[in-house]
Amino acid sequence: MSPDVDLTAPTPGPRPLRTALLRLDRRVFEAVAARRWPGADPLLPGLSRAADHGVLWCAVAAALAASRTPRARRAAARGLASLGLASLTINTLGKRTVRRPRPTLDPVPLVRRLRRQPITTSFPSGHAASAAAFATGVALESPAWGAVVVAPAAAVTVSRIYTGVHFPSDVVAGAALGVVAAFAVRGMVPTRAQLLPPARPRARVPALSGGDGLVMVANVGSGTADRVRALCEELPLAEVVECEPDDLAAELERAAGRAKVLGVCGGDGTVNAAAEVALRHGLPLAVLPGGTLNHFAYDLGVEDVRDLCGALERGEGVRVDVGRFASGRRSGIFLNTFSLGVYPELVRERERRSHRIGGWPAGVLAAVRVLRADRHPLEARVAGRRRPLWMLFAGNGTYHRMGLAPGRRLDLADGKLDVRVVHGGRRPALRLLSAALAGPLTRSPAHAAVRVTRLRLAGVAPGTLLAYDGELTETRGDLTLEKLPEALTVYRPLSGSRPSAATP
Repeated sequence: MSPDVDLTAPTPGPRPLRTALLRLDRRVFEAVAARRWPGADPLLPGLSRAADHGVLWCAVAAALAASRTPRARRAAARGLASLGLASLTINTLGKRTVRRPRPTLDPVPLVRRLRRQPITTSFPSGHAASAAAFATGVALESPAWGAVVVAPAAAVTVSRIYTGVHFPSDVVAGAALGVVAAFAVRGMVPTRAQLLPPARPRARVPALSGGDGLVMVANVGSGTADRVRALCEELPLAEVVECEPDDLAAELERAAGRAKVLGVCGGDGTVNAAAEVALRHGLPLAVLPGGTLNHFAYDLGVEDVRDLCGALERGEGVRVDVGRFASGRRSGIFLNTFSLGVYPELVRERERRSHRIGGWPAGVLAAVRVLRADRHPLEARVAGRRRPLWMLFAGNGTYHRMGLAPGRRLDLADGKLDVRVVHGGRRPALRLLSAALAGPLTRSPAHAAVRVTRLRLAGVAPGTLLAYDGELTETRGDLTLEKLPEALTVYRPLSGSRPSAATP
């Protein structure tokens, strides 16, 4: 043993380090309390009170959702989910694990102090955790909106030290926990950017400087005025034709005769009509979402004007699959979904009421009416066997889901029809619910799901209602569904080049 080692001397350990950190914590707290911050006295205490119980962040989320852009709505939802997880963790673990008393208010000027002092323990800061969780959650879904939210989040975080209710280490720990909570939510529910469909197979499409060569047909019945106005500002050389729903087919045909690229602005039914014209004329299609749901545009990765305009200017496009149905002499295509049975009846009931009470209320009433009605399942022969069916669904590509919500397609050129069948039975509502909760490839006595390239249904009664991309028609005999692989060329921003990622 070395004679230079003194075994009686105290060895350095965690306790002296902890004491030093606590001393530093108090010094920073007192320095903040002693410093005069111009303009902060009326602002920071008010922000701190506004953030009580997450009220401030719920108001910010409501403002984001009111912007009516899909990215902002998702950012708001993700921010609130992250805040909820952070608050749950703080209240169930953090406050009960470290029972640290609040700072002494003596150094804090009276004007800064909150009228109602918190009574919970100090470590970690729940306000800082909520602010960081909300801002981080918003930023993970939309960096642009995150940049907008980060300023009030930082102000709320600092206000907890400024008003004397937390030590700096309480705030730092709370903010760190909030960031972790936001990333945990992203791990459970991936962001839209993580789930963008693969940019393949890429297609050679013309780059349209200023939109020269684009003829955009907009369905004014879908409420497209704002989108069309923004498009004209971004692409001044593009030709825009606005038309009523009854004139849509004729205007699309006329536009295809003079366009280098056929554009369409409207809902899924409008896009379906344009895709059929584009296929017939061999033209690439530019889709600008302008309807209520816009499934195809969103699954494509086009959510707003900047997404589409960037792809048009840079000449970025892909080839996507198209679904086709034929029944007797009647045929058509579908870019999203095709269905028989209960769902087409629900669509018909919804359309009857939507112009009076709005789309979502009409959908709820239609579902209640259809499921409560005394009806019989449709009959069809599948693979030579006659079966009663409550519903048959065929997706143009495999539909994935997150939790219980209907999912999206991660690949628009997978070559498959996602076919799901709900078998006939006494209780259609329970069977439909169990099928909705099931995965994309399941089998049970109540429902089945398979992926195929072609499907033939015989024995379907003529006049049976069917729906495709939200449009309704009737069968005229045996029914055939098939896949047209990579049949349609469409513009879409390729991964990593989306200009709107930096713009709210």
